Formats: sequence, structure tokens, C-alpha cells
Amino acid sequence: MSTTSTTTYTEITSPAIARREMLAAWLELSKPRIAMMGLIAVAIGYAMGYQDNWSWFHLMEVLVGIGAVAVSSSALNQYIERHSDLLMERTANRPLPAGRLTTAQVLSFGIGLGVGGVVYLALRVNLLTAGLSLLTLVTYTLIYTPLKRKTALCTTIGAIPGALPPVLGWTAVRGTLDIEAIVLFGILFLWQFPHFLAIVWIYREQYQNAGLKMIPFNKPIPKVVGYIAVGNAVALLPFSLLPRQLNMTGDGYFWAALILGLGYLFCSVYFWKQETVGRARKLLWTSLIYLPLLLIIMLWDHLQLVQ
Repeated sequence: MSTTSTTTYTEITSPAIARREMLAAWLELSKPRIAMMGLIAVAIGYAMGYQDNWSWFHLMEVLVGIGAVAVSSSALNQYIERHSDLLMERTANRPLPAGRLTTAQVLSFGIGLGVGGVVYLALRVNLLTAGLSLLTLVTYTLIYTPLKRKTALCTTIGAIPGALPPVLGWTAVRGTLDIEAIVLFGILFLWQFPHFLAIVWIYREQYQNAGLKMIPFNKPIPKVVGYIAVGNAVALLPFSLLPRQLNMTGDGYFWAALILGLGYLFCSVYFWKQETVGRARKLLWTSLIYLPLLLIIMLWDHLQLVQ
């Protein structure tokens, strides 16, 4: 009797377990945390750009279209990098190298979402936002990803699509590419270098073993990575103050950006003085605190001005 019960239970639950595992694989492929961070930046750009035409429904349409493109980028990136992912401990269990999804599934999923997202934005938002979303997709998957095997300059190319989310939000509501949107782009562009270089330093051996040239000069020359991180943190500090000069925010944001920028610079210098994994992790965590706080304070201060 117990054997029959166990067999029946297994037969009933196995398809359910398989479906859950498949859903988990698709979810992991989509990189939901990265996509969500990007969509939050889109929403902040949208809120910064709106004047008298705020619409929650329109914002949701924007997020749906851009979200589809973001997930497409992640899927196609993993499709292209499936062989190198297999060689790195941190990525070997991704759906493709682990065999949980097939290349045909991922490729069709990525292309379908990318095309669908861009077309949806063109029809429901505007052509400028659709075009910039297409630029984001192409730059990330067809330029940045292949360049990772050729030159460390790939990080500069990769910072372009990484900095576009708030610009997409701005153009979605304004329909124009204004100086304010360019400032938002510049802040995220410069922020990425200390952030990404910290990640590269932590996993540099895995990148090298996989044939990915993420370290400048293809090898960890002392202080070079630290110099680049500090240089970009220095440039970010005055650039992050521009929203106040453009009357996008008030004085509250100015002082918050100054304090946060000095903290980010301090951690970059701390890493530069001694390039260790421990200090790289501190820089990485600082970067993950810096950007959300900066954007939230920017939005809050902006809303105080327009109310």
C-alpha cells in the first residue's frame, strides 16, 4: 500500500517539479535583479522628465517595452557567452552551460523579446525611445559582448548601454534628447567604472581563464585598475552636481551628491592604494549604495521643486 502511494505521489509531482525547474531556469536567464535595477532607473528618468503629462498607464507601457529589451539583452548575452560561461565558476551553472535550456530556446526567446520590445515602444511610446532601446540592445550584445574576448576597452563600450536607462525614461515622456538626459547618462556612465572594475578585480582569474580580456593591458599591472577607478570617481564628483546647476534639483541634492561622491572617491582611492579582493569588495558595495541613494535623493529633490 505504501509503495503504491509513493509511486502515485511521484508520478503526480514530477511534472510539477519539472515545470518549476524550467520556470526557474527562464527566470535566471532573464536576470530579474539587473532588469529591475534598470527599470527603476528608467522610471526615475521618466519622473525627472515629466512636465504636465504624467500617466501611470503610459509609464507601465514604457516599462513593459524597455523591460522586454532588457531581458532580451541578458538572454542574447548568455547565448553568445555560453562557452566562456562554462569555464568560470561564477557562471558555470547558468541555464545554458548547465544544460537546463537549449541554445535554440534561448536564441528564439532573446530575438523575439528584443524585436517585440522595440516594435512595442515604436508603436506605443515614440520612435526615439524605440531607437535608443535598439541601440542599447545592439551595443550590449553585438559590440560589447564580442569585444570581451579582444580588448579591455570593452568596458567602455559596455558602459554605454548601462547608462541609457534613465535616458530612455526621459525620452519616453519628453520625446526629445535634452541636456538633462545627457547629464543623467553621464552620471551612470562614470559611476560604472569603479563599480565594474571592482567586479573585474574580484573575478580576474576566472575571466582570464575563460579568455575574457577584462583587465587593462590583458594582465593585472599594479595600480592601473585602481588609477582608472579613481579617475572616473574624480570625474563623477563634479558631473553629479550638474543637476543642481541645470535646476533639475535643489540644494539638498547638491550637498547629498557631494557627500556621496566624496565617499565613492574615498573608497576608490582606498582600493587604488592596495588592490586586494577585500578592498575591491568594499568598493563594489559602496557603488551599490551610492547609485540608488543618489537617484532617490535626486528624484525626491526634483519633486519638491515641481510641486
